[in-house]
Amino acid sequence: MNPQKKQDVIEVDSIHRIILVVYIPNNVTFYKNSFEVFKLCLESLIKTINSQAKITVVNNGSNEQVTQYIYKKHQEKYIDTLIHHNTNIGKIDALLGAARGVREKYITLSDADVLYKSGWLKAVTSVFNNFKNVGSVSPISVRNAETYATSSGMLKVLTKQLKFEYKPIPENFEDFNRYLNSINWDLEENPNLKWPVVESNSTKANLGSGHQVLTIDRDILFSHMPTNPSYILIGRNSVNDFIDDPINKSGKLRLSTYNNFAYHMGNTVEKWMIDVQEENINNLGRLEFKDYKLRHPFKSTSHKIYTLKRLFIKKLFLLFFKR
Repeated sequence: MNPQKKQDVIEVDSIHRIILVVYIPNNVTFYKNSFEVFKLCLESLIKTINSQAKITVVNNGSNEQVTQYIYKKHQEKYIDTLIHHNTNIGKIDALLGAARGVREKYITLSDADVLYKSGWLKAVTSVFNNFKNVGSVSPISVRNAETYATSSGMLKVLTKQLKFEYKPIPENFEDFNRYLNSINWDLEENPNLKWPVVESNSTKANLGSGHQVLTIDRDILFSHMPTNPSYILIGRNSVNDFIDDPINKSGKLRLSTYNNFAYHMGNTVEKWMIDVQEENINNLGRLEFKDYKLRHPFKSTSHKIYTLKRLFIKKLFLLFFKR
């Protein structure tokens, strides 16, 4: 007998999974600085999470330099799970293919050019814990996305189920301009422009978000996202169709953190990004997380009812039918 059959059910010792999909085929033209950007992305992630969060990297047909780097990080156990594709199968198919195989409750779907800031994990978790029916939270605070794929949230505001107010958040001004610059949008000049703030249990967040990085509730992967492949390399509304709309259709809230805890870097590493990472390193000893474990999360009451029902039907069947 296989000795593993005698072992108890596997315990899940993490509750959060971050998935990065990286496609860097070369180091010229568009991809000239992409490797340095990706390295900073991964290193910032490593420095801002604890043992209750684990990293999956999907190598979506990258060149040998990238492949060897992530292989080394996997051997050093900074990367928990490493998936290799010989060719680029498309961003969405690589991302969701990896996501559907994980067991954690919260799954962060991230581009490979996101710079994480110390405290992001705690801030995102706080939003999930203090708001009811949250579908996704982004650590990139966005001021003008309250009507993008958020009809479920707008309905809760309209029906007074969610406290809402437009108010300035001046401390987000510089970071939000960095975000606008990264997507080639016009910068803002007034730090007192109003943000779409929602509040619950004394915790604040912003209604709406972008999709460079999103932490989602795992259930959405199986309840509202399409199960067929996208067959799209990138763009063409694939993120909207496979991620944004499903979050909205789930009836859950799409939020971003009240203050900014991550950055979309784009194609080039700038000095301020290095400064953010140095601050991450300086804050390593000051991160606070609640310790917890999920034990056998899928042994729910509904499963017990199903088991009893199944046994009853079997006994009833054997009572009436015999060989």
